[in-house]
Amino acid sequence: MKTKRRGSNMQRYNKYKDSGISWLGEIPEHWECKRIKYLFKEINERSLDGGEDLLSISQYTGVTKKSDKIENGDLLTTASTLEGYKIVRKRQLVTNIMLAWNGSLGFSEFNGITSPAYCIYELSTNDYYKYFHYLFKTDVYKSEFKRNSSGVIESRLRLYTDDFFNIWSVLPPLHEQEAIAAFLDEKCEKIDAIVSIKEQQIEKLKELRQITIHNAVTKGINPNTEMKDSGIEWIGEIPKHWKMKRLKYLFNIVGGGTPSKEKLIFWDGDLPWVSPKDMKLLHIDTTEDYITEEALKYSSTKLIKKGSLLIVVRSGILQRTIPLAFAGRDMTINQDLKAFIQTSDLSENFLYYFIKGCENFLLNEWVKEGATVESIEMSLMLDNLTLVPPFSEQQEIVTYLEERTSKIDQAISQKQEQITKLKEYKQSLINEVVTGKVRINDKQLMATDKQN
Repeated sequence: MKTKRRGSNMQRYNKYKDSGISWLGEIPEHWECKRIKYLFKEINERSLDGGEDLLSISQYTGVTKKSDKIENGDLLTTASTLEGYKIVRKRQLVTNIMLAWNGSLGFSEFNGITSPAYCIYELSTNDYYKYFHYLFKTDVYKSEFKRNSSGVIESRLRLYTDDFFNIWSVLPPLHEQEAIAAFLDEKCEKIDAIVSIKEQQIEKLKELRQITIHNAVTKGINPNTEMKDSGIEWIGEIPKHWKMKRLKYLFNIVGGGTPSKEKLIFWDGDLPWVSPKDMKLLHIDTTEDYITEEALKYSSTKLIKKGSLLIVVRSGILQRTIPLAFAGRDMTINQDLKAFIQTSDLSENFLYYFIKGCENFLLNEWVKEGATVESIEMSLMLDNLTLVPPFSEQQEIVTYLEERTSKIDQAISQKQEQITKLKEYKQSLINEVVTGKVRINDKQLMATDKQN
């Protein structure tokens, strides 16, 4: 008796058999299992001059042309020559042997060349490459690639050809391979289209959030307020009764430091020691590293009080945004962070929204040019003119923005959850269809069922 899966219109095959391979389990009775070495052969064709299109491989995008992914003016590669790179032809399998276990392999739709460190394979049988495109991306095969990779630590694992060839492949008849691939092409295309729409919606919500904050911190929230020219091109007009002051007159800026790693007495304490990697949390209250009270006495490290506004001043992530967070408890920070300590009638909360609402403009004014690591030049930041509404109005603006941005963030979160579920469903669908756990509703497969 056929049973349906998960309430869908997909059913199991009529008969199953033990594959004889523990990690594969049962497969449809008329399917086979063969080692990959009987299905694929390794190709080692080299470029004479490196003039072909350079290809790259990713677990997310598969095999792509490198030229399609670089920005204008960026280098295609840092290699002095591409002579001797491996030639890749359409429908050949490209494998990054160090990252095959996480899905960094795929069949190429392009002719080109790729790194000599990669492995290139092509089918030696008349089986359908697109079926293996899906099969090798399943969770069970990625786990098997990892289990057969050589190396002690995850970042150094390598899936060599002999080990890859020794892995078993589940193998439906050719017409089923083609039908399964066609079915998954259609389903995945539809899922990807929905995901793309939701990602575009998220970007629009983020733009709305940015515009909402920018308008509130530069124009206020009273549309009837009399305005004046700020004298700053990117700010434009501001409420007539607002002031403008340099940041150095509004806050004390406290830097961080790193206690000596040689003096163990400085570590394993109960004061969090925060670095830019912790800034992904809005309100920092946890960290992996803790220092002792002694570190405050005998090092450059300073105690930062709960509620202080923290800013990253040196990190590669400054290319995209200015990371900010409020300290969720008393803590210390490293040298890549600064803390704003309020000394005037400008609140940390308003400053937070001012920076977030204007960060694209502030990055251009604050970031030090030509540095090896992107960094904020402190003198530029401290001399920056900041808008200062009356304190009561600051509080009104903050309350307004907390409410508005909370609703936008909730909408973004809901769409992100929907995307996650769609991607999980897509992966589950691929996993079950290519390994025969479910049978697709296809006329060809129905004919196969009758033969059984």
